Amino acid sequence: MADSVVANSDVLAYIPSPSQGVWQIGPFPLRAYALCIIIGIVVAIWWGERRWQERGGRSGTVLDVAMFAVPFGLVGGRLYHVATDWQKYFGEGGDPLDALKIYQGGLGIWGAVFLGGIGAWIGCRIYRIPLPAFGDAIAPPILLAQAIGRLGNYFNQELYGRETDLPWGLEINLRFDDDGKLDMMNGVSTGVVEKVVQPTFLYEMVWNLIVVVLLVQIDKRFRIGHGRLFALYVAGYCVGRFVVELLRDDEATHIAGIRINSFTSALVFLAAIAYFVFATKGRETAQMLQPDAVRRPWPWQFAELRAVGANPEVIEPVVGAEAESDDDAKSETADEPDVKAESETDVKSTEDESEASSVALGKSAAEAESATVAKPSGSATTAEPDSEATPSETSSATSKASSATESGKSAANGVNGTKNSAATGNDTSAVAEGDTADRS
Repeated sequence: MADSVVANSDVLAYIPSPSQGVWQIGPFPLRAYALCIIIGIVVAIWWGERRWQERGGRSGTVLDVAMFAVPFGLVGGRLYHVATDWQKYFGEGGDPLDALKIYQGGLGIWGAVFLGGIGAWIGCRIYRIPLPAFGDAIAPPILLAQAIGRLGNYFNQELYGRETDLPWGLEINLRFDDDGKLDMMNGVSTGVVEKVVQPTFLYEMVWNLIVVVLLVQIDKRFRIGHGRLFALYVAGYCVGRFVVELLRDDEATHIAGIRINSFTSALVFLAAIAYFVFATKGRETAQMLQPDAVRRPWPWQFAELRAVGANPEVIEPVVGAEAESDDDAKSETADEPDVKAESETDVKSTEDESEASSVALGKSAAEAESATVAKPSGSATTAEPDSEATPSETSSATSKASSATESGKSAANGVNGTKNSAATGNDTSAVAEGDTADRS
């Protein structure tokens, strides 16, 4: 049939398909489908990083968040594909283990965007940056990555439409493995054309590139924010995907005679448009893109979400220099009474010790003076010359005792200078009276 189509057609040549999509490099298979996915991810991270920094975000943030979003997106894309085409894996003649063979193709973009978005949300919460602004920065790069990924469908000869005789029709070749068995995914073409079909993967790739250009121009011209550019990306992709689904006739799950992807495209499109219309229209400033620059309530905190939505530019640092300064100031204020109490205790202790020392000095001086003036009557060891001391010697001893007493008084007065003047006067008078009594 395919030969007759080519023979009867006035078209000189259709778009040829690759002879194979898998190349063996030793024991490892190099799959064009996986390679296209990887290239798309790398390009999206690189371009997304540049767009994020142009908005005022920190370098390396997109790569950090991608470590969460990419694995979640791959798992979500595979889950959506398996769920919508479950008969291939769990129906009659299906092998459930094939559901794990992601390298054979089969990623649903809706599941990838949904779970990838959850992964990005987790990453944004961890790195304390706003998810809506992050989504606006990476929206065009993500769609470009999808366009690159569609080349993988070309090598796998999948996601094509109905048969056609249009000049840009795509030739689908039969592929066989080394044993001569038909293997459209991993085999090699013998050059036999099975049919000519609508290259719907090419339509979607071109549409994605057009939307990428439009998103970039809208972002530059209108500078929208708060996730609204991401919403336009989703809505724009849904339009193209809805049209593409109408051209396809390959095996797929249907609801009321309509392909399930058509239903999904319509519902997601309406949700994206609703978000674009009702979301806050303010564009985030560079300061708001820094970690902990604004309050970021959890999705279930509706009152907080409404408050932030009403005034998104209110800067409230949570873990910043200002918060740390406030905490330090509070800590210092709380510690001041303790420091003051300790200081007063130390001064009091020093005063008590000094007063005791001065009393001891005064006592020693008094004892020395008494010993000099009065001779012990019952002492057997007292030298005879002492009993016959001359008046000049007695006067000299008395002067020495007075000097020692005055030294004790000076030390006491120096320490007690921190007390009030009345207490100081009383202490001085008491010492003076004691001294007079000792002399007499």
